[in-house]
This record gives sequence, C-alpha cells and structure tokens, in this order.
Amino acid sequence: MKNYNRAVLGTGVIANETAATLQKNGRNLFAVGNRTHGKAVAFAEKYNVGKVYDSYDEMFTDPDVDIIYITTPHNTHYGFMKKAILNKKHILVEKSITLNSDELGELITLAEQNNVIIGEAMTVYHMPIYKKLNEILKSGTLGRVNLITMNFGSFKEYDMKNRFFNRSLAGGAMLDIGVYALSVIRWFFDSKPDNILSQLKTAPTGVDEQASLLLSDKEGQMATVMLSLHSKQPKRAMISCENGYIEIMEYPRAWEAKITYTDGRTELVSTGENSDALYYEITDMEKAVNGDKNVMCLDYTADVMKIMTRFRQEHGIIYPEEE
Repeated sequence: MKNYNRAVLGTGVIANETAATLQKNGRNLFAVGNRTHGKAVAFAEKYNVGKVYDSYDEMFTDPDVDIIYITTPHNTHYGFMKKAILNKKHILVEKSITLNSDELGELITLAEQNNVIIGEAMTVYHMPIYKKLNEILKSGTLGRVNLITMNFGSFKEYDMKNRFFNRSLAGGAMLDIGVYALSVIRWFFDSKPDNILSQLKTAPTGVDEQASLLLSDKEGQMATVMLSLHSKQPKRAMISCENGYIEIMEYPRAWEAKITYTDGRTELVSTGENSDALYYEITDMEKAVNGDKNVMCLDYTADVMKIMTRFRQEHGIIYPEEE
C-alpha cells in the first residue's frame, strides 16, 4: 500500500492522539495546521512533523498532501470539508462529521464528483472487536438480534462556555456522545431505524443535555438509548439475541465483550487494543483511498446523521450555522 502523506487540521486532544499513535507504529504526520500558528509549531516539534502551515488554506492546496484529518469542532467541519474536496484531498473527519444531513448529503455528492474519499472517524466501524462480533452474529450461533440497549453518560460541570454546552460550538449530547450509541445500533441492526420516539432535557444554553430514544427498523429490531452530559453512566452496550446476549463495556474504544448464552454459559471475546483505536481508523481510511471504499461505512454514517438531524428538528435544537 502506498505511504500516503497525512496532514492534521487542529492540535487538540484527537490530533495529539493521532500523532502519538502514528509514532507508536513507526510513522509520522506529514504536516499540521492550526488557527494559532504557535500551537502548530509546538505540535510539530513534539511529534516530529515536517511541515507547518501559516494558514489553513495552504494545507488544502499543498500538492504533497494526500489525506487530511479534520479534528476541529463540529461546526467548522462543513467549510473545511468543502475546501478539501474541491482541492481533491481525501478527508477523515472527527465525529460528528457534519451538523446535519443536508450538509453531509451535499458533501458526499461533491466528493463523488471530485473522486475523493470522505470518512467519519467513528471508532465503532474500525475497532476489531465490532468486526469480530459481527462475524459471530453472522454465523447464527446467537440467533437474530432483537434488542439493543445503549447507555452513555458523562458528568460535565455546568460551564456553559465549554464545547459540551456551547450552542455556538454545536454542543449537546447527541452530536458529542449520541453519535457513538447510534453508530453501534446501526452496526448491529439489519437496516436503518425508521421509527423513532424521543424526549430530552435541555441545558440552559438550549442544547440537549440529556436525551432518551426508542428506535426500531423495518425488520422489527428495537433499541433504547440513554444519554447525559450531566449524569455519569456506564458506557455500556447490550445486544440481545434469541440465544443469548452480548455486553460491550467502555465502548466505543472497546477491546472485549462478554457473551452470555441462554443456558448460562459465558464466553469472553477479546481482540484489538484500546490504545490503537485511532490507528484502526487511519489504516481503514488508507484502504479506502486505495480502492476499498466500503470500509469507511459512509452509508452508516449517513443513516446515523439522519437520525440525529431528525431528533434535533423535532425538538427545535438549531445551531447558528443552520439559522
């Protein structure tokens, strides 16, 4: 496989994890860009990155860059993605990939017209444990998937200026943590959930602080989702089947799951490394650029975005960019 030149946009937590993960696997980022030039310089020195851009635009027009990883806040993704696509750059984008389905649909069409790959950095679609569990389910051992129960809760202090609650930064539980829960559901469901009921509690800023959803698909599979940004919960997924159930703890970066069969037997399934989560995303993105487009699961990303967009529309949650 070709050794692609990768650039990262932003120098936050994910960008640092990406650079460190690549170094761990004997590779380096080719370039970095950030709104604050000094931060980009410090980042480059820390991770031995060869090129630092004075402005974002230089990254998009650099002929030596093959893939750009966009790690900036949700509300900046659409603009950066469009620039990258128009400059024929493949892009891996931090979740949530866009604010809404209209943005994503437009960019997918634009990417097809420009023959570039776009993918969401959704750990669920790339960690080995989820792929292994899919193989087990397809074998028929556990029978049909009937129910999925998802919990994800973090206790965030009521600082309305931070990105979790800040409407101007596209804050809220759905785009920040709900996207993980819905991606797990879409991964194990036979088709996109088309029947959705929901309720929420809003933060003082008007974004979704707490949410619950009931979902079902045309095959009759059902799921529940409980989300909170101000109440700690276990990050737990339970996939209930005819012949047993699967428990996944600490998703999305899970590395093991426990299967409990109806006769009481248990089995521990373990594969992959938590610390390599970002590397799995990066290598799958390179496979997609190399021709295996389906590995990025962009159709699942679009299905999840439709659910999140519908949820926000039904509850009147609108970000400034959407007004």
